[in-house]
Amino acid sequence: MAEKFTIGLIQMSCSPNPRENLAKVDARIREAAKRGAQIICTQELFRSQYFCREENADLFELAEPIPGPSSEALAKLSRELNVAIVGSLFERRAAGIYHNTAVISDAGGASLGKYRKMHIPDDPLYYEKFYFTPGDLGFPNFDTKFGRIGVLVCWDQWYPEGARLSSLGGANILFYPTAIGWHPAEKKEFGAAQLDAWRTIQRAHAIANGVFVAAVNRVGYEGTPESGLEFWGHSFVCDPFGQVLAEASSDKEEILIVECDPKRVEETRRNWPFLRDRRIDAYSPILERWHE
Repeated sequence: MAEKFTIGLIQMSCSPNPRENLAKVDARIREAAKRGAQIICTQELFRSQYFCREENADLFELAEPIPGPSSEALAKLSRELNVAIVGSLFERRAAGIYHNTAVISDAGGASLGKYRKMHIPDDPLYYEKFYFTPGDLGFPNFDTKFGRIGVLVCWDQWYPEGARLSSLGGANILFYPTAIGWHPAEKKEFGAAQLDAWRTIQRAHAIANGVFVAAVNRVGYEGTPESGLEFWGHSFVCDPFGQVLAEASSDKEEILIVECDPKRVEETRRNWPFLRDRRIDAYSPILERWHE
């Protein structure tokens, strides 16, 4: 059975300057590695502020190819620090085709591949359909030196199908790089319920699939006072029984360091054998948009 592994989640605020943000992530990854993290995950689109608050064609200039400068910088860090890194980037695939992409580099610097965000939202201040083509790589797993992982991105975290398929690939942990927050006008009335729903759905993925789940969000206010988002942080890690092992604050930059034991996956699935009892012969209607 796989050995224990230690993860690090980088929760931080972002400036409008991509170089500053990349340097900040570099420093935070170094700190996480120094504290014992072996698999380190950034928040969603860490190189910039969350640009999807508006539809602005000039912001496509933030995108870069993969491999490219940022993915190469992360790979170099993996090689130097002997850690695996999950980094969330704005990928320019070709003229007019852009993705919200996570790149995974292993300890030693080798590229393990990438995951392209599958579910793309289109809500007020989350105008992602303007920027991102839906992912076309499915739900792959990645074998790092320290353990087999699944990677999904933000809006994916609301979909049980993605978590289930990634878990069925053998992942011991699902990482969710995230950028989610409150509309200030809604926070007083709906804020607590929104945060609770976000935390609950991901804990449910852990329970239903018997895997660790790690969600890493940003903090800080971005945008104008009239039209901005207050990112709610609360990065957390839960075990295969849905118990929260560590959770960050709503407004501070933090690094969570959490040890994960794959034996918990085995123990939980033996006692709550949801995967064993699945009725795969009866699920074909799930492939329909709506089942009459």
